[in-house]
Amino acid sequence: MPNTREWNVRIFLYEDEGTTTARAVLDTGETTLTGRGVARCNPEDVDIPEIGDELAASRAMAELGRQMMRAADRDLQGVGAGPLPPKARAAFGWPDVTL
Repeated sequence: MPNTREWNVRIFLYEDEGTTTARAVLDTGETTLTGRGVARCNPEDVDIPEIGDELAASRAMAELGRQMMRAADRDLQGVGAGPLPPKARAAFGWPDVTL
């Protein structure tokens, strides 16, 4: 049966003296995850707040994405479908030794 869900992400931005801090909050209705990101303006560059917002927000969302992947990996392992173990390969010249 088809199922539609809506997850909401809110991004909060704070700027102070050339440093922008972002907080991305994902609310799934069942859980909440928070990612954080920071962008600093080089003192030699022109301060364009929009660029700081974009960098800090993208970093917060990237962290949020990593948290989501870790949560999915834990859930997969919980049902016995975790990641495959890395392939062992024979070391050059020593077939009984694996890396």
